[in-house]
Amino acid sequence: MVKTKSSPSEGTAPASPWIYSPWLDLVVGCGAWSAPLLLISYLSIASSARAWSVAFYALALFFNYPHYMATIYRAYHREEDFHKYRVFTVHITALIVLTLVLAHSWVRILPWIFTIYLTWSPWHYSGQNYGLFMMFARRAGAKPSEPVRRALYGAFIASYLILFLGFHTGASADPLFISLGIPAMVSRWEQILLAVAFVTLAGFGLSRLARETGWRKLLPSLTLFSSQFLWFVLPAGVSLIKGLAAPQSRYSSGVLAVMHSAQYLWITSYYARREAGGESSRPWRAWAYFGVLIAGGIALFVPGPWLASRVFHHDFTTSFLIFTALVNIHHFLLDGAIWKLRDGKIAALLLSSRDRLSDAASGAGSRLSYAWRWLTGGTAGARQLRIGAALVLLMWGTVDQVRYYLSLRADNLQDLQRAAEMDSFDSSVQMRLARRELDEGHPQPAEAAWRKAIQANPADPAPRQALLKFLIGQERFDEALGLTDASLKYAPRDANLLVDRGLLAMRLGQPDQAVESWNRAIAVDPGQMLAHLYLGNELDHEGKAQAAAGHYRVFLSAVAKQPAAKRPQPEKVIAIALRMADCQARASEKALAIQSYELAATIAAQTKQTKLESIADVNEAALEADAGKLGQALQLYQHALQLDESIDDRTSSAEDWLAYGRFLDNAGFPVRLVYACLVKSGKLQDALPDASQRQFLADASKRTGSRVGPEAGAIRRDPDPVAKEALALRR
Repeated sequence: MVKTKSSPSEGTAPASPWIYSPWLDLVVGCGAWSAPLLLISYLSIASSARAWSVAFYALALFFNYPHYMATIYRAYHREEDFHKYRVFTVHITALIVLTLVLAHSWVRILPWIFTIYLTWSPWHYSGQNYGLFMMFARRAGAKPSEPVRRALYGAFIASYLILFLGFHTGASADPLFISLGIPAMVSRWEQILLAVAFVTLAGFGLSRLARETGWRKLLPSLTLFSSQFLWFVLPAGVSLIKGLAAPQSRYSSGVLAVMHSAQYLWITSYYARREAGGESSRPWRAWAYFGVLIAGGIALFVPGPWLASRVFHHDFTTSFLIFTALVNIHHFLLDGAIWKLRDGKIAALLLSSRDRLSDAASGAGSRLSYAWRWLTGGTAGARQLRIGAALVLLMWGTVDQVRYYLSLRADNLQDLQRAAEMDSFDSSVQMRLARRELDEGHPQPAEAAWRKAIQANPADPAPRQALLKFLIGQERFDEALGLTDASLKYAPRDANLLVDRGLLAMRLGQPDQAVESWNRAIAVDPGQMLAHLYLGNELDHEGKAQAAAGHYRVFLSAVAKQPAAKRPQPEKVIAIALRMADCQARASEKALAIQSYELAATIAAQTKQTKLESIADVNEAALEADAGKLGQALQLYQHALQLDESIDDRTSSAEDWLAYGRFLDNAGFPVRLVYACLVKSGKLQDALPDASQRQFLADASKRTGSRVGPEAGAIRRDPDPVAKEALALRR
């Protein structure tokens, strides 16, 4: 508010620059309380999040909500102003109301609306700070030139842009905020350049102002400038140095919003008092003015979500967010139109110290409609209506505060039940209630709460996933599948939901339905890792090795791109790489299979998964042998046997000695070496899991022993010397 672009010509500088009093103007109007309040909130909000949440929700009744109503009061309570800003008071307002209705029927636009609101909020704060900065400078006697005004305005713009870049750097962690995804490196250097511009422009502009008035008279303006620095530049600097990103919502709720709202009420109350003093002899009543703002503020925010929830069964939390975003956007638009120092009347009232201004009130005759005159008049009926409406709104606001407090008591079942009774169509309350009921051993009420949450907000995946987990845990798979089908009507492009549906269909013996769901999930999100994995498993089971290998490859590529902390456990990744290699081998893609086995062995070696590394080596060795690369095969078999021995794995040792013996035999190595390998395997044959393997080993040992001749007996008694020769073979 109080935007300025040109110097007013009317009036002279007042004797005192203060609006109310030095301490109130500096603390509230200029934001001198910013540093202590920001420090307290940042240090304690993490440890007392619920208490701060309740406190800020309560403060909204007396600061945030009334500050929106102050703009409504300014634009609508006088017919002259109503018509003067008709584009905003009528046409823009109608558009906002239509958007509000649309957002309730098409919730997908909420993130876009909320992103506009969160991005615009700090710009709105900056505009108000700049307008008040210039107001105090002019009240101190400054007459800034155009270059000075542009430099100072540029400093405020630079501070906002620093924060804007912080908001839109990288991916958003908030589902309601759509980030532009600016690369971190680009954003970092742009913020540094803007910080330099901020310091340069501020230094030039402030020094020129000080030449006119002296630094002492600029104390209010300098305090406002320091508030702008603390609100926007300092957090960005901390983020650049420490890597701590401030959430976008902190600039639209919490302590910053309270300070901005208090500042807004401070200046609008002064303006309303001066305006009323210039128009009539009736004394301005502060309590009546603030009573109107509090009651009107409640009317803007509280009844709408309650009615949408109770009457239309819309999710209360979502409705509240819609009202919050759109009321703010309407406020930003209206505020930007009605508060400008270049407006002669506003400049006269804010820059002059005279108590009554006849010129400011000229042309402001009463041309209000009869209904408005009656409503604001002194008749008993109008007074009773006003008092009754105010009492109803205050009671409603109190009930809303109580419900919010109870809804945050996640550890108290009775309080959550009371909150749900007050408004059952609040998905966040139902979710907390369900968790509490389940923790206390009440599965049926928990299930009912989840279903109520889904009914209130069918597009929200959280209650659906919680209920799905509950139904699967109780092995109610048919109901779980029905839940996914019902949910897909509201979220047909939810890839995670389609993946879950595929798993349930597979569990119920419907592989065709499962494959169809996973293919749909991949069509929606080609990078859906789990859908590729499950499809690979099913296609592998159906004998479609080549297609299965393709899905495994996509899964592993996606894993490689993830941060190390988010990757699956190493043994799972290795197992999938081995499965992919097996599919490639069966699909006659042996070169690719060798690469995949090498990949599995490398990951296993890096993560100390010795047994899996041995399996990868043996399988790769078999392919190398088929390709005629006997040297590579020898080394791989020998390395696998060394790994088996290092972990004393009898089963793997038995299998790998048998495989090595067969390889040596097929490759034409001396039969005594082959026999030693078979004997080593035979000494561990009790560890072989398969009876057919044991029978094959027995038959192969008998045939090979007869070929060895007299030396066979010595090898049977002590195969180790000859086995060592086999391990030392080189091509």
